[in-house]
Amino acid sequence: MEKGRSVVSIIVILVMVLTVSFGTGCATKGQTGALTGAGAGALIGGLANMHGSWGATALLGAGIGAGVGYLIGNEEDKKDAERRRAVREDELRPLAGTTWQVVSIVPEPRESVRSIVSHFRHDGTVVTTKTNMDGRVEKTTERYRIVGSTLIFNKPGYVENTRFRIDRDRLIIDYGNGSAVLQRVS
Repeated sequence: MEKGRSVVSIIVILVMVLTVSFGTGCATKGQTGALTGAGAGALIGGLANMHGSWGATALLGAGIGAGVGYLIGNEEDKKDAERRRAVREDELRPLAGTTWQVVSIVPEPRESVRSIVSHFRHDGTVVTTKTNMDGRVEKTTERYRIVGSTLIFNKPGYVENTRFRIDRDRLIIDYGNGSAVLQRVS
């Protein structure tokens, strides 16, 4: 009779741990793995020692399960991060680390500018420096990424999708109602 109660107690504990594990939405797979491993380890540990105090073996099993579950989940977190990094690098190539100067804009801007230079950084930002004819300098920073032949610029409250192509040392951008040609500086 005592053995039956122990098994029922272990199953109840396992169900509670797994419910908490899947219901809490742990921040990482490592955390989820630790919690799930602890529950499974407690069950296995408790079942492994049905003749003695199941609490001690369940606790040992929970500790081992938590450790193993964390290790497995943490490796999955690392793989996920690597996949995200690979996608991000693909979305920045071939512009990351390059600098371009505008040589023509159609239609021409209303105000005269001395120069416009855009530096595409490796972190996914583009810094554009506009020097006006009166010497005033304006800098803007926005995020960019590339999907196929579309160059996407965005900042809070603003997204612009443009078609682009690189022809040797020229970057040609078509933004629908106009276009720009930029010369590679570096």
